[in-house]
Amino acid sequence: MKYDRNHALLSSSIPELPPPVRGKVRDVYDLGDTLLFVATDRLSAFDVIMPNGVPDKGRVLTQLSLFWFNYFSDVPNHLVTADIRDYPTVLKPYAADLDGRSMIVKKLKMVPVECIARGYLVGSGWSEYRKSGTVHGQAVRSGMEQAGKLDTALFCPSVKAEIGAHDENISPEALAGRVGSEMAGNLRELTLKLYTGAERHGAKHGVIIADTKFEFGLGADGSPVLADEVLTPDSSRFWPAADYRTGANPPSLDKQFVRDWLDSIHFNHEPPAPEIPDEIVEKTRLRYLEALRLLSGENAK
Repeated sequence: MKYDRNHALLSSSIPELPPPVRGKVRDVYDLGDTLLFVATDRLSAFDVIMPNGVPDKGRVLTQLSLFWFNYFSDVPNHLVTADIRDYPTVLKPYAADLDGRSMIVKKLKMVPVECIARGYLVGSGWSEYRKSGTVHGQAVRSGMEQAGKLDTALFCPSVKAEIGAHDENISPEALAGRVGSEMAGNLRELTLKLYTGAERHGAKHGVIIADTKFEFGLGADGSPVLADEVLTPDSSRFWPAADYRTGANPPSLDKQFVRDWLDSIHFNHEPPAPEIPDEIVEKTRLRYLEALRLLSGENAK
């Protein structure tokens, strides 16, 4: 296992298994009938992987995803187990590194889109709105402010890009052209169901969930199965309700803090990324831990 000077896990290594597929954050190992997901502490911003990580980040992502899988127990998901005691023998020597930041999941054929739900006008949605009065090609009423609450949550799909490239926002109509009208409708329904349920839960615990993105695979019957991470600080914008305001980006419990720092130093959103100062790393770490505590009632294990 490779750690940085702050003991953030940058990459995993299990020599007894074939080399993993490394995503922006996760290392994915093939176990035969299933996959091992290892959530590292790597951090990506603007689709660029930073050279150093955020300690405990992978544990927060894993534990929040497990919380939401359980919370939305009526929605089929890809989880097999996250209990290290149930892992194959080959993984036992790595138990200390894997515990709390890994899960074994079903193999699925993934739908090649990110299913985004937007409840507030911020980020790329705000940028598009200022130019055209739309969000992902969908008309939004005039006169709204940055970070304002949308009248209804919007389904805003995007096409996943290769590592180092930027995802492409598309309209729901364009999605239907890619995956078919029935699948597009199912993805929209599930995305908005999950988002509105999570938004209500967050509101009860002092957290505004401004937007989030989901990924789905296909079950044996061809229906969508919730996969990857769910409603984490990497895939969502979490705002403390007490600090919420419109007209600017509200303070956040996610990696927006790093994005703002990168913009403050005029990072051009292209690799290579600069190293994140220790102070920014620690403040980001505390935001991730606070998101976990508020939303799940748990601390990082």
